[in-house]
Amino acid sequence: MKVIFRCPPELKGLIPEPIPARRGLPDWLKAMPTKVDSADLGFEVETVKQCPPFVDAMSAGFLMPLAADIQVKDGTFTWDWDPPATTLTGYTRAPMAVHVADQLVQTPFFEADTYAVKFINYWTVELPKGFGLLCTHPVNRADLPFRAVTGFVHADNYANFIHFPAQWVDRDFDGVLARGTPVAQCMPVPLEGLDLVFETLEGEAADRFNETKTAVRAGAGAYRKHHRQRRSGG
Repeated sequence: MKVIFRCPPELKGLIPEPIPARRGLPDWLKAMPTKVDSADLGFEVETVKQCPPFVDAMSAGFLMPLAADIQVKDGTFTWDWDPPATTLTGYTRAPMAVHVADQLVQTPFFEADTYAVKFINYWTVELPKGFGLLCTHPVNRADLPFRAVTGFVHADNYANFIHFPAQWVDRDFDGVLARGTPVAQCMPVPLEGLDLVFETLEGEAADRFNETKTAVRAGAGAYRKHHRQRRSGG
């Protein structure tokens, strides 16, 4: 699938580019072992690094990067970044904005004494006709000091920037949220409606189920070897 990203010409080369999510896997995942001794069970077990659905979810779609370093000190956000003006219709030159708490009233996210931040994005995203863009928090990235709010954009005909609101969850964080930090993970999704069909497991479907279940029980790696398709590109 071709995904076309466009930024203002004045920002080309000044802001990081989106990347395939498989190229942005965190260092903690790369460093963790594939097996560990379990004190509770008394034998060696595989870690989530050996779980294809866990890793494949983190590898799906693409990651949208933070445009500039954000300094965080005592709950205050600052930056030293002054991008050039553009001849395009005006856009904010700040890499972060806020949503007031009132905008979250009666949602599970509401906290009266906090703001939701919004990461400003300078890339438009064009998808093929018939596809929308699911934008969510980088999958399984509980290590990040924020939690992006999930949204869905009809990106096949939306020639505008998509920004990413988030809750700042780590109130003790002091330091720098670095330029290029993934602030959202985005996955193209067909806009076509779903036709839900309900059946029982019998006949040929039952045979396939039993064959698959037997293979999985026979040893580790059956799903990875026989059911997981390797994706090209990126």
